Amino acid sequence: MPFPSLVRHLWKWTLLHMEMQWPKHSHSFPKILYPLMLLLKPITQFMVLLWFLCVKVPPPDAFIVQNPPSVPTLVAVKWASSWRKSAFIVDWHNFGYTLLGLSLGRRSLFVSIYRWFEKHYGQMANGSLCVTRAMQHELTQNWGIKATVLYDQPPEFFRPTLLEEKHKLFCRLNRYLCHPLDVRDCVSSETTGIGVDDQNDTLFTTQIGTDILLRPNRPALVVSSTSWTPDEDFGILLEAAVMYDRRVAALLDENDSTDDGVLWKEISDGKQYLYPRLLFIITGKGPEKEKYEEKIRRLNLKRVAFRTMWLSAEDYPLLLGSADLGVCLHTSSSGLDLPMKVVDMFGCGLPVCAVSFSCIEELVKVEKNGLLFSSSSELADELLMLFRGFPDECDSLKSLKNGALEMGSSARWATEWEEHAKPLISEVISRNLK
Repeated sequence: MPFPSLVRHLWKWTLLHMEMQWPKHSHSFPKILYPLMLLLKPITQFMVLLWFLCVKVPPPDAFIVQNPPSVPTLVAVKWASSWRKSAFIVDWHNFGYTLLGLSLGRRSLFVSIYRWFEKHYGQMANGSLCVTRAMQHELTQNWGIKATVLYDQPPEFFRPTLLEEKHKLFCRLNRYLCHPLDVRDCVSSETTGIGVDDQNDTLFTTQIGTDILLRPNRPALVVSSTSWTPDEDFGILLEAAVMYDRRVAALLDENDSTDDGVLWKEISDGKQYLYPRLLFIITGKGPEKEKYEEKIRRLNLKRVAFRTMWLSAEDYPLLLGSADLGVCLHTSSSGLDLPMKVVDMFGCGLPVCAVSFSCIEELVKVEKNGLLFSSSSELADELLMLFRGFPDECDSLKSLKNGALEMGSSARWATEWEEHAKPLISEVISRNLK
């Protein structure tokens, strides 16, 4: 396993081990005990992590710790590095106190204490990496920390999906795409006639003998990954979908009395319209999923359908590589980090429409590999512009896809590591050994 991958793998295993030591349902405790729980959890994790780093792991040349989480990890790793005479390097992905502030509020005493620990122990590092130039500037100007920018890059298995792979993927997903629960829409089996176990026909592909072809009147596939939490406003996407549906009907001079069944029968028979159906596949798990699924069931749209699902680690990259557009609703708690989901989408050559925030343009290059939006209306406008003439005459979408393919093929993790991280780490280790 390559060294950077090994570092991330080991660190994720350690965090998982730590989480297993703590009750998963701490919200069931009385509220009066919340402050005590906030103190006990980091203390317990601190002891587990310190034992792991000082006893279980052979003495390393350097400890590289990803931040956040900051407490107790920065403290434990600093203590372990001093005990074992190893270099201490912090990989800044965000600021932990800003994440804590989402739930407790920025003015909370716990958030202030957390920020002090994060800054104090961050300043004690022998070297620092960070994920954006905006974060580099913040660390330098307000934290007194000099950091090297190391942009996140997609693993090698995030790549464009071959046509045969697409067909096999959609055959596996047929039952989820065409047979949703309690809803009939523009892509359900009653509309398309595609069977749950059909191995020749899917919504997007058809197999004739040994030849696999893309359907000319297939829906456009839009993928979004969400944690279904309040910091990602999924309502923006639902509102944009409604606006797309209504604006297309207006542009095609359809009135409200137009029967859905007649429209879907024409599409099933092969008729193509200037604007395609849209199928949004939303992946991920989270606390607000059921709430939004209920909202989706009540939308009653003619040309837009939603599916929510949890995909395997093998199928998720294949889905991204099969999609026509990605949508990112991530807004950074600090305004200084970038969404990894967009990095993975670019690795698959998938253009992205992303919520605009302060440093997102370090990743999404407007009109080159994606577009930005600040409201549901702007996103609806972008969907109309990109999918007009789909699939063959949508030049704007094709241009963005070419830009995403170019970015995905030119930037990979191993290259970024060799050019930016390795020189810093080598220098820090050399200084520490003197």
